[in-house]
Amino acid sequence: MKKDFLSRNIGLKLASLVLAVTLWFFVILSGRSGTVVEIPVMYVNVPQGLEVTDFPKTLSINVEGQERILKNLKRDEISAVVDLRDAKTGRNFYSLTAENIRLPSTLEATNIDPQTISLTLEKQFKRTVSVQPAIEGLPERGYVILEIRVDPETLVLEGPRSIVSKVHNIKTEPIDISGLNRDLQYKAKLNLPNSGLRADVQKVDVTILVKQIK
Repeated sequence: MKKDFLSRNIGLKLASLVLAVTLWFFVILSGRSGTVVEIPVMYVNVPQGLEVTDFPKTLSINVEGQERILKNLKRDEISAVVDLRDAKTGRNFYSLTAENIRLPSTLEATNIDPQTISLTLEKQFKRTVSVQPAIEGLPERGYVILEIRVDPETLVLEGPRSIVSKVHNIKTEPIDISGLNRDLQYKAKLNLPNSGLRADVQKVDVTILVKQIK
C-alpha cells in the first residue's frame, strides 16, 4: 500500500518538485543587480625598511548582489588588498583575483580592472633638512621685517630614497603678513612636496619681528 502511494502520480510529484526548486532559485536571484565601482587599493605587510612607490591607488570592479544591499553599500566596506610580504626591492607585479577584494559576504566581485598591477619598492631613507617660512605680502607702510625665526629650524624627512634625496628644504604653508605692524607669532603647517614623504614634526613656530622706520 505504502509503495503504491509513493509511486502513484510520480510524474506530478516530480513536476511539483521541479517547480518548487525553480521558484526557490527565482526568489534567491530576483532583485539581483550589478554595478561598477572604483575602490581603493591597500598594501599590507610591506617589508621592513622598504617604501612602496609608483603604485595604483584605485581600481575598478563589478559588484553583483541584491539591489537593496548594493544601494546601502558604504565606501569603507569594500577595498582591494595586496599582500607585499614577499615583495623585493625593484619592480613587482601582482595578479588580482576575487580573493584580493574585501566586501560584504552577500556580494560578489567580478571583472577586476586592471587584473594585474605593478609597483616599485625602494629602500627607506632619512635626512635632515631645513625649514623655510613661506612669507607673502608686505608689512604696513613704515614698517620693515627685522627678523624671522623658525622653531625648529630643521626636521627629519623620511620616505623613498629617490624622493627624499631630491629635497633640500621644506617650506611652511603661506604666511600672509600684508599690513603687519606688530610682531607676529604663528604656528605654521608644513608643505610637504610629495605625499610619500613624512616629517618628524607636523607644525613649526614662526616668529616675525617688525620694526617701525621713520
